[in-house]
Amino acid sequence: MNVPLADPRLLGRQVKRIAISEEEIQERVRELGQAITDSYPDGELLVLGLLKGSFIFVSDLVRSVMRPLQVDFLVVSSYGSDVVSSGLVRLVYDPETTLEGKHILLVEDIVDSGRTLSRVIDVLQERQPKSIEVCALLDKHVSTFLPHPPKFVGFNAPNEFLVGYGLDHAENFRHLPYVASLQ
Repeated sequence: MNVPLADPRLLGRQVKRIAISEEEIQERVRELGQAITDSYPDGELLVLGLLKGSFIFVSDLVRSVMRPLQVDFLVVSSYGSDVVSSGLVRLVYDPETTLEGKHILLVEDIVDSGRTLSRVIDVLQERQPKSIEVCALLDKHVSTFLPHPPKFVGFNAPNEFLVGYGLDHAENFRHLPYVASLQ
């Protein structure tokens, strides 16, 4: 799908194509909301979004889940000052909510190597939740470090650099209502 050239949100930059349209995203988010509702008929559900990339997805997703839930966020650092993950995960912002005995739904924007996500799950397991599952907007299906794959996946991600709907390039493009492939 071609990107409207008049879209002022593109900051004067071109994108190759719209990989996933706004309409496709909204329909899939509704479907995921229903699947999550059906998967958690009882117990306390805590939706934990991994910031910053998941914030738009979390916002739309929780409004599609038709059951009581709580929402909190995690900020994770695994890079330090390097450009390659150190493999050590540090919670920069830790949830204020008690995790013990709750169903935890960890929401991620995109799953690639799975290294950081796997470490986050290990850290959260120590807090004795009733269960932990992952919901990802996009999955590249290249994870080599993820023994706990996402239970809920919005879309299979093409092997392209994607922006929009929370995904960024140098903190730009997060606000796009669609997912686009950056040139």
